[in-house]
Amino acid sequence: MAKELTGQEKIDLIYQNLQEVLKPEIIEDVILRQQRPLKVYFGTATTGRPHCGYFCPIVKLAHFLRAGCHVKILLADIHGFLDNLKAPIALVNHRAKYYRYVITALLEAIHVPTEKLEFVLGSDYQLSPKYTMDLFRLSSVVTEHDAKKAGAEVVKQVDNAPLSGLIYPLMQALDEEHLDVDVQFGGVDQRKIFALALDTLPRVGYKERAHLMNPMVPGLAGGKMSASDPDSKVDILDTPEVVKKKLKKAFAVPRETEGNGIVSFVEYVLLPVSALERDDDKGRFVVGRREEEGGDMVYEDIEVLKRDYREDKLTPQLLKAAVTIALNKLLEPVQAAFQANKDWQEVEKLAYPPPPEPEKKKKKPKDKGSRYPGAGAAKKADGTVEEKLEGLEVKE
Repeated sequence: MAKELTGQEKIDLIYQNLQEVLKPEIIEDVILRQQRPLKVYFGTATTGRPHCGYFCPIVKLAHFLRAGCHVKILLADIHGFLDNLKAPIALVNHRAKYYRYVITALLEAIHVPTEKLEFVLGSDYQLSPKYTMDLFRLSSVVTEHDAKKAGAEVVKQVDNAPLSGLIYPLMQALDEEHLDVDVQFGGVDQRKIFALALDTLPRVGYKERAHLMNPMVPGLAGGKMSASDPDSKVDILDTPEVVKKKLKKAFAVPRETEGNGIVSFVEYVLLPVSALERDDDKGRFVVGRREEEGGDMVYEDIEVLKRDYREDKLTPQLLKAAVTIALNKLLEPVQAAFQANKDWQEVEKLAYPPPPEPEKKKKKPKDKGSRYPGAGAAKKADGTVEEKLEGLEVKE
């Protein structure tokens, strides 16, 4: 059984591995002075298929729950539609259900109690008259320039962008009030939206909230992990063979830890998950080696792992093999839950139907003209061929 945490231990766990915290005094006031559960919300637009990058926010949600926070997960179906139609309106309902199944299974896979976890569907309250009026009020105090700037790293940027991309960050700010939370949590790519919320909510009569930001973890191909790039991520339902194949191809420069998605996955997922399972401050990550090579390498400190990697004591091949084993172990209960749940399987088919097969082009008969051997030839009933050449009749 997990030990009871002090107020300061709860705060330390909430801040662990974050890149930035805005308005920490709000968090500390709730936990230390008011001594009540901190109310946190994490929003996810229900667009592309969730991938293993989701373990990064899931680990932080596990930390919040372990610290006694009440966690609300916003399944932002309308946001998904507004973001340049990434989620067609006919599919958003199915995708929201799929995300709920995935997030629940990921938390259960790392043995996190979910009694204080609450799912909220965006369209359940974002279509209400009060929310709509608040959105109008907020839009009256936010300029086009500020709305566009706020969503620059989150909303897909295109030439002659639709107006929906300007509405998106305003709604994300407004959700803090309508979800009745103390804190919003997200990636550091959402910092400008968080800053917009801090600046504008008081101007329409609502209080400021704190903001917690995860670092952006590189994908397997380098750069941002993306649901739209199959080479940059491992899907939650990828088989062990596919996981092994993708990690073998993953971008991991020898001796280089910056921008290394494999090293980052150990730092932000595998070590923290191990720490949660062991209920201690340190996780444990094992890299298997043969006895003649010196035996297993056991890491409890990411800085030691990074040092060994930079010195080439820990090679990309050894690291990839160890991460493959650890990731497949994490995914095993998730995939078992999927296989045992017929409704989840049906929702997956509805949420992400296979693209229609392109129509096969019908071959048009080639027009060879009349100036080629045999042109104008015709078979007669007796099997002979009759061909007319310049007015002469030829028989075979």
